[in-house]
Amino acid sequence: GTPRCGASFHELNKALRIELNANASCTWQIQRNATETIRLIFSYFKFAPSSSCETESIKVYDGPSTHSPLLGQVCSNTDAVPVLESSSGSLTFLITTNSVDFTRNFFVFYYFISAESNPVNCGGQLTGPNGTFSSPNYPEPYPAFTYCVWHIQTPKNSKINLQFQDFFLEPDKNCQLDFTAVYNGLTTTTGLIGKACGRAQPTFESSSNAMTVVLATDSSSSYRGFSAQYSSVPLPGPVEPDTFLTCSTDSMKIVLSKSYLASLGYNESHLQLIDPSCRPVITDLVTFSFPLTSCGTIKKEEGHSITYTNIISLSLTGSVITRQKNTEIIAKCKMENNSTLEVFYVTRNNVIQNITAMGRYNVSMAFYNSDSFSEPVHQSPYYVDLNQTLFAQVSLQSADPNLLVFVDTCTASPQPDFGSPTYDLIRSGCNKDDTVVTYPPLKHQGRFKFNAFRFLRSFPSVYLQCDVVICDSNSSNSRCTKGCISRQKRAISPYTWKTNTAVGPIRLKRDLRSAEHSESLTKADAEETPNLQQYGFYTFALVVLISNILIGVSVILKRHKHQAGYSYQKIQSS
Repeated sequence: GTPRCGASFHELNKALRIELNANASCTWQIQRNATETIRLIFSYFKFAPSSSCETESIKVYDGPSTHSPLLGQVCSNTDAVPVLESSSGSLTFLITTNSVDFTRNFFVFYYFISAESNPVNCGGQLTGPNGTFSSPNYPEPYPAFTYCVWHIQTPKNSKINLQFQDFFLEPDKNCQLDFTAVYNGLTTTTGLIGKACGRAQPTFESSSNAMTVVLATDSSSSYRGFSAQYSSVPLPGPVEPDTFLTCSTDSMKIVLSKSYLASLGYNESHLQLIDPSCRPVITDLVTFSFPLTSCGTIKKEEGHSITYTNIISLSLTGSVITRQKNTEIIAKCKMENNSTLEVFYVTRNNVIQNITAMGRYNVSMAFYNSDSFSEPVHQSPYYVDLNQTLFAQVSLQSADPNLLVFVDTCTASPQPDFGSPTYDLIRSGCNKDDTVVTYPPLKHQGRFKFNAFRFLRSFPSVYLQCDVVICDSNSSNSRCTKGCISRQKRAISPYTWKTNTAVGPIRLKRDLRSAEHSESLTKADAEETPNLQQYGFYTFALVVLISNILIGVSVILKRHKHQAGYSYQKIQSS
């Protein structure tokens, strides 16, 4: 029949051919006093040209009226053959049209289903590089009200070629009665490749390694059905990752491959985040990049970490939504203690994908010239006087304004790797040095001051390392609000996120003066080196002169001695 505008039906099954003109708003209700549910199939629909979901649509409600929960929506750009199932024995659908003068045509059929009335066992999961499947009872006629779904998945980085070697379904110009529908991906809500009926040998090819095949029949006529086989075809080029997520101190970046989206039945142009105004940049890849605090991102404390979560979903415009099969990608940045390695995992629950990546906040520490903390010290090493007051600030770089920084522990060491010996300034929020003064936790900043300690007298350089806790400022029971925690209470006061940062070296100014003095002496010695060489030459000449004189004197003395001896002998003989 062709009802003009709306009706109420109580039959077990019925087929409706609907024609509507401009400015229509018609409601059809299906209801029986039964425990069975209803399967509703819109096998053909033609809206006015250039219409949108806002002006023309079919809305299906899971119950006896349009006030019941929305089960699905069909528009002119719906890329599927919509099949919707109620949760009870009643269902309502509303068709509205705009003011364009045009005859709209729809074909819809429904039937009640239950486990007892639908014993047909068909459909299922097909994996591996190739395989075969056929319609129920093939080559005998298929049953009435058959609904079968086959999900095919081949190895990664391949596409699927599907061939029907034998095919005979009820003939119809628009394939409204019995039909086979083939989809890209593992869903039947979008990504329609094509629809076939009658006598043919159709072939279909997917764009990814996932394909879905649907067989739907009514009650009018049954034929032989089909026999099909599929095979995988390698895709050219390198294997691209399905998806990856990167988390920085202030942003989240989600990159999705088009083949991965196709395997989920996604059309990349219909993707959105929690905030529907946030859309991706589409090139060879599909990329969402946004600050952690934007696009509807949800922040949550989870034990010793803070997580930022957003959800990628299909926009309702032009999509078929079903309560039973919700399609989402959940992206979560988990800010772990000192985590820099990015890790993600994907789990499948129907078609809900979860992707998690580890990240860390960007924290740094610096000294300042005064308690105004306006002028950082850029000098390195930092030369100070003994007992001089030093001002230190730990800073967090993050787009999230609701974060507190708490300085939990600070340790000094002469070693840059903070080996033994060490000296505690702060431990578990408690001041261990008498000169330490900590400032109340601030958003994005943790501050304290202390005097240059005697530790410097024994070592030429000292380094400072601080453990920092980052908390949600909206939490009244976080570690940042606890202050000093004794050893006994430490275990029952969890922190949200913890990291460490270091600064140094610190040196005494007297060491700087000693170094400058030694340097000046060395320079002076270097300048005087030529004169010393001259002095050495003169000294050498003097030594040679003296040696010659001594030699001459020795010769003279020997001569005199010899003459004296001769005279003595002569006198002796006389």
